[in-house]
Amino acid sequence: ERSFASLRPFSTESSKESTMAEVQVADGITKKVITPGNGTLPQKGQKILVHCLGSLAGPPEKKFWSTKDKGQQAFEFSVGIGQVIEGWDVGCMSMSLGEKAVLTVRGDKGYKEGGFPAWGIPPNATLKFEIEILKF
Repeated sequence: ERSFASLRPFSTESSKESTMAEVQVADGITKKVITPGNGTLPQKGQKILVHCLGSLAGPPEKKFWSTKDKGQQAFEFSVGIGQVIEGWDVGCMSMSLGEKAVLTVRGDKGYKEGGFPAWGIPPNATLKFEIEILKF
């Protein structure tokens, strides 16, 4: 059984949008909870459905993708098995059902040296993803 006990506080700074501390989920991946979930975590290989807003960390932040934009839909993938960037796999495995959080993903845990030119993501870019776990 997995728990949040191993997460270490990363910053005690508060912001207007959330009073939750940013925590380091793993090297190069931090999470700031906006809305807590129900405590049930996904299992490795389980299909999860998420809403996501992805941005270059900036400054200034620059949006490159949103599942809520016209013509887009919630994104489904099997978590923890390499179908997505490492920052998503690790970050989403730490999120419970219904949770909404901002993951900050260092370049080497994201699209690495190749970047993602089609979305305007340069090599080794630090990214921010506001993710909401809808179901699994």
